[in-house]
Amino acid sequence: MKNNNSIKNTIVADDEYYKWIENISVRYKNSQIKAAVSVNKELIAFYWSLGKDIVSLEAEKKYGSGFYETLSKDLKKKLPGIKGFASSNLRYMVKFYNLYSTTNFPQVVGKAKDNNFPQLVGELSLDELFGVPWGHHRVIIDRCKGDSEKASFFVRKTIQNNWSRAVLENFLDTDLFARQGKAISNFEYALPAPQSDLAQEMTKDPYNFDFLAIREDYDEKQLKDALVENVIKFLLELGKGFAFVGREYPLPIDGTEEYIDLLFYHLWLHCYVVVEVKVKAFKASDIGQTATYVAIADDLIRREGDNKTIGLIICKSKNNILAKYSVSTSNEPIGISEYELSNLLPSPEEIEQKLSMD
Repeated sequence: MKNNNSIKNTIVADDEYYKWIENISVRYKNSQIKAAVSVNKELIAFYWSLGKDIVSLEAEKKYGSGFYETLSKDLKKKLPGIKGFASSNLRYMVKFYNLYSTTNFPQVVGKAKDNNFPQLVGELSLDELFGVPWGHHRVIIDRCKGDSEKASFFVRKTIQNNWSRAVLENFLDTDLFARQGKAISNFEYALPAPQSDLAQEMTKDPYNFDFLAIREDYDEKQLKDALVENVIKFLLELGKGFAFVGREYPLPIDGTEEYIDLLFYHLWLHCYVVVEVKVKAFKASDIGQTATYVAIADDLIRREGDNKTIGLIICKSKNNILAKYSVSTSNEPIGISEYELSNLLPSPEEIEQKLSMD
């Protein structure tokens, strides 16, 4: 057996271990992965394969508690100057493999060209998984705590929306996974498939308006003003595909003074979206008003090639049972969601009171 005191001092190594170290270095060099090159699919695929090796060999159990530190040291010797082999990163590779290769999500069947890369079945493909930067993966691994369904959701969203790591962390903070597609709606029977599924997917409940800073005694106008002033962040919260058309959009009917609170066009659904903002609790009468605006927009704003207009009521709060009964009474496609607003500025009176106490 090869004499290596540094290994013997930390783990019980054998010929199989040394052959494996040699194999890892050959695979790495053959892949032509360089530390100076940005993270890419080949590198993520390599991390996956190394994570699989460690799991398949039950390496930590076989070689002892010092395994990761020793493996890190030996790989750095074999591949000098190459980054990514810190013991902490090796542990992430194992977590990465375990998170997405479990039998319950997604199911693993068949084989790819390389036996180390099983084909993942479901909405998330292996090719897509390897397309996300490693820094993003580490954030997802840390925040999703072994929940593979939630993790794959954020991988898909990262790919679809080209999220930076900061944006990804923002949506992890606001628990997008629990909010996405959760609006109470009648889309299932008011819209044809597959538009109904896509429309439901575009909704959230609640919407997070923490990017706004307004006083606690705000009214509807102030909330709408704040949303428009922060329209870039508002569009980010609404989700990919929304294009802002206008605020207080006039309905083109002579002799009337009716206005849509916020009008959007959804580029993926190819339809207008009428958004009505309510600073109070949802009322059943809100359905009638929104349905009217949707119908008018459908007839007078929609153009040839556009799909049916959709209505979305975003309110301060709602009774879910009342909301379900209410949307069932409308033939127009309408969704109902709440919004959350926590970053409130104190009123002038509150500031004055605080100053007087200090």
